[in-house]
Amino acid sequence: MSTDDENTTAASEDVKAKFREALDKKKNAQHAGQAHLDGQSSIQGAHGNADNRQEFRRKSG
Repeated sequence: MSTDDENTTAASEDVKAKFREALDKKKNAQHAGQAHLDGQSSIQGAHGNADNRQEFRRKSG
């Protein structure tokens, strides 16, 4: 019975290690797409300030 417990423990540790590796890989892939957050964008002032606040009028008639 002790060999079954050892096999189960070893198998669960192996599964945990695989999940940890997959999670680390996923986290690294997510961080690779965040280059825009470093503030080094070549686009400056893509949207200008609006002169007036937008006015909504009710349709009459």
